[in-house]
Amino acid sequence: MTTCWFVGLTTLDVIHRAASPRRNQKVTASSQEIAAGGPAANAAVTAAALGARAVLISAVGASPQAEIARRDLAAHDVTLVDVDPGFVLPISAVLIDDQTGERSVVSPDAALQAAPRPSTAALNALPPPDAVMFDGHHPEIARGVLAHLDGLHPRPLVVLDAGRWRPVFSELIPAADVVAASADFRVPAPAALGGPGEAGQASPTARVTTGEPATAWVTTNGAGPVRWRSVDPGADTSADAGVATTRGIGAAMAGATTGASGEVRPPAVVARDTLGAGDAFHGALVAALAAGDTLAAAVERAVAVASTRVQHAGPRGWLAALPDTSDLGV
Repeated sequence: MTTCWFVGLTTLDVIHRAASPRRNQKVTASSQEIAAGGPAANAAVTAAALGARAVLISAVGASPQAEIARRDLAAHDVTLVDVDPGFVLPISAVLIDDQTGERSVVSPDAALQAAPRPSTAALNALPPPDAVMFDGHHPEIARGVLAHLDGLHPRPLVVLDAGRWRPVFSELIPAADVVAASADFRVPAPAALGGPGEAGQASPTARVTTGEPATAWVTTNGAGPVRWRSVDPGADTSADAGVATTRGIGAAMAGATTGASGEVRPPAVVARDTLGAGDAFHGALVAALAAGDTLAAAVERAVAVASTRVQHAGPRGWLAALPDTSDLGV
């Protein structure tokens, strides 16, 4: 069984399904559910459902809402490493549009309270990971785990969930093997120092001041095609080329000896609930890469999982409808 660590945010999601209200209007919900949320937590639940050993390193605490989130995570076979027993878990208010399945979220994320680094003893006690995903929340937790990974041999695969820019990404992007970014993700100036395309746009050739870019990028675009690109380990590293020396999976993951790229088109489905669709994609991507899939194959699996997620209402019921993963090897 492969082991995947997920580093970042946990919330408690209070989810209502209803017609989208107009301004200053009250509406009656057709359903209400409560579940653990957050990019890292949802990705961990997905990976566990796919058969991986999923470890969530986060700040949860012992508040009443934290106890609900803990029970949900345990029920879905996620091992929780809580770095701060005194943390007050944030609560997210979620509205799912009954007609379109689109979600609206109001959440403090990790902005109300800083979480500390995990202890060395806590990390040493965990099973060594085959892959680690960071979501960019809780910067000190990320820094602590990243320092721990640098001492592991072999160093595990590092995947970054880059939905929107966070300052800690200037440290995480150079350390990542795969950056899975949304289509509107941008590296702001002065962090982006060059590369072809729109100024400030994240791309496989975007540089960050503190180091080189990841060896592979995946770009999601809602229901649109998911594009992936890996960088040739033997690529020109000159300033004109704008591509740094790769370290990690690179083109080998794409099943090629030179840089490779491709796209996967999601199937046409009726979306009933888009909450956590990106998190499901990332959890499946990490699980597949940890199990040895090529980048192209891992993206295909992740697209299938995310497509399954959006077809089912509710935060957890969709897990029973996951596509067959008997050959995933986890």
